[in-house]
Parts: sequence; structure tokens; C-alpha cells
Amino acid sequence: MEKLEIYGTLGPACANKEILKQMFYSGMNGIRLNLSHVNLTDCQEWLTILHEAAEEANVEPKLLIDMKGPELRIGKLDKPIPLIEGDIVCLGTEIAVPEQVYGHVPVGQRILLDDGKFLLEVQEVKGKNIICKVLHGGELTSRKSLALPQQHIQMPVLTPSDMENLRLTKKYGITGIMQPFVRNAEDLKALKQIVRELDAESLEIYAKIENMDGVRHLTELLPYCDHIVIARGDLGNAMPLYELPMVQKHIQDICHANHKPYMVVTQMLHSMMTQPTPTRSEVSDIFYAVYHGASGIMLTGETAAGAYPKEAMSFFAQTARSAQNVLKREAANQKNQH
Repeated sequence: MEKLEIYGTLGPACANKEILKQMFYSGMNGIRLNLSHVNLTDCQEWLTILHEAAEEANVEPKLLIDMKGPELRIGKLDKPIPLIEGDIVCLGTEIAVPEQVYGHVPVGQRILLDDGKFLLEVQEVKGKNIICKVLHGGELTSRKSLALPQQHIQMPVLTPSDMENLRLTKKYGITGIMQPFVRNAEDLKALKQIVRELDAESLEIYAKIENMDGVRHLTELLPYCDHIVIARGDLGNAMPLYELPMVQKHIQDICHANHKPYMVVTQMLHSMMTQPTPTRSEVSDIFYAVYHGASGIMLTGETAAGAYPKEAMSFFAQTARSAQNVLKREAANQKNQH
């Protein structure tokens, strides 16, 4: 049986040597660093703590950086903005949005913010002001993701800060890159070309499938990456949510048929952001991700910003191990029958 990759995400909640050591002892063997808002150089202190913790725990973890890539985000907010259902909000003046959004916001267009937690509907566009009605509200904070379902926006594969981070991968011991919003083989060919030019070919490429373009072109892009990532946050924004498990299974089936390793991520223990124990459905989700053949699983906000990073990793790894034990038992039974 292949070794299962069990990832946490580095962030303020776990950037402490003792906490990280406990997470390694629980079974974590990989770490993700989210570079959506920061650069590698900003994380120097965290990385030093991480490398010390890994050495003391006698673990050589994989270290992945999650690039900005072709993603859309709102700008920096001076303070959180309460979005109340039924209210009108103005994107552009109140909430800064990327230039590429204009021209893709007809009246009636739905706009998803922060992995779909907020839903807006365009009422009117006046120059650089996109006037929207709030359909699902909450408290919005800076630099959250923005998605426009059914709109195709041309975006570069890497941003200038991505390029800068790639140049520093050797210095900081990075082993792989997670490329967001992979749409087709061309995206990965362009990425591989840049990686070659920067003499960083030892990096493993994890292609994040986060939109329907990526799903449609999955088979053609497999030769150009080392791992597929079923990134259920943004992927769930690209379709009615009840279709997400079906699409996850479709991606898994294609990966199995082509012997391509894949990872399942997003909201695997979301309740543990604030609670010390998971829900029943969360542990089932983890168990079946591993049982159905995932080569990797990952916690994101749960360890980076949650209240219980150690406990989350402990539940995560233990549940994964229980799935692996069932697989081993079934394989042994099958062998005995022959």
C-alpha cells in the first residue's frame, strides 16, 4: 500500500514548535503553506520553527506552497463589512475587485465570495461600480476569493509574486507547488516551462481542480502534473452543491483509470475550527476519501487558523489510519481466498 500523505496547513494557530511536533507525532507528514496573501520571505520565521519541529520529531515532511495563480480576490478592507441579506452593496468602491471582473458582470450575474459563503446578485453596473443585492450574507473580511459562475476570464497562470516565490523554493526546502484553478493542459505546460527556466524541476506539481474547465479537460492535463487535487471549496462554487460528490467521484474514477495520485481537500474537519471534536459526517468523509483511494488528504483552515489544530490533526490521522486498516484487512482476505 502506498504511503498516505497527510497534510496540515501552516498558519498562526499552529506556528509553534510544540504544536507542530504533536501534529507530526499524530501522523502528519506534509505541510501546506498558503501564499494567497503572503510571500515565502514573510513566512521565514514560521518555516524555521517548522524545520526545527520536523527535525525533533524525526520526520521529513513534504512542504507544498499554494500559489496565487489565476484566481480572483477582493481587495484589502479597512475593517470587516457586514453584508446583510436583502441589502445593496457596491463592488468597486466599497469593496475593491480585480480589473478583470469588469466586462463579466451582466445584470443577474451571481457573484460568490469567500468559497461561496457569500452570494451576491448584480443589479446594475455604472462604470466601475457593480451594484449588487446580498442574497447570502455574513461578515466579509479582506482578500477573500471571488468567483463568477459560468464566466470565462482570461488570467495569467502565475502572478509576479508567484514567480518570486518559485525562485526561493530551494532556499526554503519546498518540495512541491499547488497550482490553483488549472483549466487545461496549456496551463500546466506553461507552468512546467517556467519551473524549468527557474531550475526548479525537482518540484512536484499538484494540479488543483477548482472549476468545470479543469474537470472537462482532466484527462488531457494528467501527463503534465504529478498529483491531482480535488479542491472542493471553489469547485463547489462551480456547480449546484449537491452535484459536488458526483464530480468528486468522476475525478477519482479518471485518476484511478490513469494511475494518477490524487488528494482530497477542503472542509474535511470544518467544525473543528471552533469545536474540539468533529461531526459524524466529517469522520465519514475522511474515512471514505482514503478508502476510495486518495493518495493524500489535507486540512486547511482547521490547522492554520482553527482553535484546535493539534486535536484536528489527531482525529484526521486516526480516521485515515482506520480506513487504511480496513483496506489492508480486505486485501489480506482477498489474498487468502486465492
